[in-house]
Amino acid sequence: MPEQPERPATEAEPRPTASGPGRVLVAVYAVFALAATSRAAVQIATDFAEAPLAYALSAFSAVVYVVATIALARRGRGARRLALVTITIELIGVLVVGTASLLAPDDFPRATVWSGYGSGYGFVPLVLPIVGLWWLRRTGRH
Repeated sequence: MPEQPERPATEAEPRPTASGPGRVLVAVYAVFALAATSRAAVQIATDFAEAPLAYALSAFSAVVYVVATIALARRGRGARRLALVTITIELIGVLVVGTASLLAPDDFPRATVWSGYGSGYGFVPLVLPIVGLWWLRRTGRH
C-alpha cells in the first residue's frame, strides 16, 4: 500500500468544536434548537394568521439553531464551514429582527426568539452567536 504524503503543518485539522468547553456551547445550541422548534410549531399550529411574519421567523430561527447544533457537534472542515455560515446568519438575524421588532412593533404583534434581540430569552440569542463565532475562531487556531 503506498504511503500517504504527510500534510504540511498549515493543513492540520483544527481542534473539534465540540471538545472541552465546546460541549457546553453545543448543549446550549441544542436547547435553543428545541425551544425555537417547539415555539414555532405551537405558534404556527395555533394562530399563524395572527402574526405570520413573526411565526415564520420563529420557524426560520429554529432551522438555524438545529443546523448550527449539528454543525458544531460534528468534526471536519465542512461542518466547521457550515457552523460559520449558520452562526453568521444567526447573528445577522438577531440584529435585523431585533432592530425591526423595536422600530416597527406593529409588524411583530407576537414575539419571536429574536425579537428585541432575544429579550424574552435573557438576551442569550444575541450573545450566543458572538460566543459561537469566537469559539470557531479559537478552535480553528493551531
